[in-house]
Amino acid sequence: ECNLTSQEIIAKVKEAGIVGLGGAQFPTHVKLTIPDGQKAEVLVINGVECEPYLTSDYRNMLERAEEILTGVEILMRAVKVERAVIGVENNKPDAVAHLRDVAAKNNYKNIEILPLKVRYPQGGEKQLIAAATGRQVPPPPALPISVGAVVCNVSTTIAVYEAVQKNKPLIERVVTITGKDLKSTHNYLARFGTPVSRLFELAGLPEGDVKLLNGGPMMGRAIVDITAPLIKGCSGITV
Repeated sequence: ECNLTSQEIIAKVKEAGIVGLGGAQFPTHVKLTIPDGQKAEVLVINGVECEPYLTSDYRNMLERAEEILTGVEILMRAVKVERAVIGVENNKPDAVAHLRDVAAKNNYKNIEILPLKVRYPQGGEKQLIAAATGRQVPPPPALPISVGAVVCNVSTTIAVYEAVQKNKPLIERVVTITGKDLKSTHNYLARFGTPVSRLFELAGLPEGDVKLLNGGPMMGRAIVDITAPLIKGCSGITV
């Protein structure tokens, strides 16, 4: 049971160094601080992961549903809303079913698990808000809060749970190592600062010339140096 005030939760999130783990790396405590004169009405949790090949959020939904739902409750308390929607692409029916099962068992009546159409870029914040709530975020400088929404990624939600309930700073994340010619494709729980080369020692990089992308095939950027460290915004590396 979380007895902290909204301010105390946001302070813990800030101290833990939590940023958006979907790739944007935007500081989560800033997102949770609602500007004067605006009010949050719904919390939208991003479990869409629309980049092909990347499955770190998906693994988290299958393996850490309890922590995600507890994290959602903590985030709802932080932004003072009564309702949350977790958006998951409908090509992940096992994740949808598992989250619904855990939500029902633990009596989370105000958290809806919503299957969404598989279409890129459904994981974009504005697309997700439109799909989950029917509200359209106007062009910049408007933000999700302009339509009463706050959006958080599922992996970020676990980090919030760990920070608030376990006083654990954000020191690691699940990262997908994937690609056609790898000996094995896996999701690893890896600490920040781990050299990318170490992850490929485990996964087995193919011989010859390969291109490494920080991220998926749609939005990923080329990695020039394989000794580069894993950072907070890296949800996967595609070969």
